[in-house]
Amino acid sequence: MEGIEFSNYENATPVQEKVIPLILSGKDIIASAQTGTGKTAAFLLPLIQKLSDEKDPQPGVRSLVIVPTRELAIQISQHLEGLSYFTHTSSIAVYGGGDGNAFVQEKKALSQGADVVICTPGKMMAHIKMGYVKLDHVKYLVLDEADRMLDMGFYDDIMFIIKHLPARRQNLLFSATMPHKIREMARKILTHPEEINISISKPPEKINQQAYIVYDTQKIPLALHLLRNQPYKLVLVFCSSKQSVKQLTRDLKRNKINAGEIHSDLQQEEREDVLMKFRSERLPVLVATDILSRGIDIDCIDLVINFDVPHDGEDYVHRIGRTARASAEGTAITFVSPREQRKFAAIEKLLGKPVVKIKLPETLGEQPDYNPGSRDGRVVHNRHKRQSH
Repeated sequence: MEGIEFSNYENATPVQEKVIPLILSGKDIIASAQTGTGKTAAFLLPLIQKLSDEKDPQPGVRSLVIVPTRELAIQISQHLEGLSYFTHTSSIAVYGGGDGNAFVQEKKALSQGADVVICTPGKMMAHIKMGYVKLDHVKYLVLDEADRMLDMGFYDDIMFIIKHLPARRQNLLFSATMPHKIREMARKILTHPEEINISISKPPEKINQQAYIVYDTQKIPLALHLLRNQPYKLVLVFCSSKQSVKQLTRDLKRNKINAGEIHSDLQQEEREDVLMKFRSERLPVLVATDILSRGIDIDCIDLVINFDVPHDGEDYVHRIGRTARASAEGTAITFVSPREQRKFAAIEKLLGKPVVKIKLPETLGEQPDYNPGSRDGRVVHNRHKRQSH
């Protein structure tokens, strides 16, 4: 309870309210919960409680949390440290990209034992193959963002790890979406699971969604215009490629906007440093690839910009779900070029309603018409046509 108070929790979110009692009662769970619903604490709190209640635990790893990315592993590890601060729960995050020191620590924890191991599949599998990992006494298995792990091709790695676990254990599977392949995997892993569904695939109502219909050449001038003229505290900008991230960050810095970047070319320490600066509000603008669209746990992002239209509706929901977290409000703005219009129309279809189209400032010139049925948008003059629904 001190850990909960220390972490500034007051009221349980819907997913916590439903999931915590079921986990405490020992049930297997398959839960569909949107990002930002508080699902991390929904499994960490009962896990800490159950581990604390155990008398004379056996040596070795006691619970395993498998996640798709190192960013998420670090984040959950930090979250766990806060919640378990007043308990004796030991934990370690195991992920790729670390140095020799990290490897020594990981090997020690995996061979001598830790209460909670948070790991990425590939790295954990590599450790298991080296023969020193003690998994005989794992009682709890959590798969977080299971859909993301399958999309990244981790199915075989996950099944390899599970083969090394005791058959008798409690299994908790969390996924933002429930495609057929997740249900297939759940059938193999879970035992008579309870199913929890918390508002799938729709962004929170309190996100103010907007779109600008633009030519590609207008995207950077529009980004500069928005960042100079809007009073946003923390802004997260998503690009579809690391080349776009690098180019946009360069242009923002050149124009005296304090921006940082995150993509797969950076070393792990560099990524963590940039995230820390962003989290502490020393860096107001962060430009990123989809590596951050799931799992970044920062509550006060008030603007998300999709510099490029995301690949599909799910990615869109995850990207814009970075804002309006907990009870805050937020804005999500998407730049839509003529070649991206069909993709954006498909996203609007998933949302079940059109996104409000905002008129470009006149200084940025003519904008295309929004006509997703054609190959290219037609030119329309700002003074004659207002883009809105």
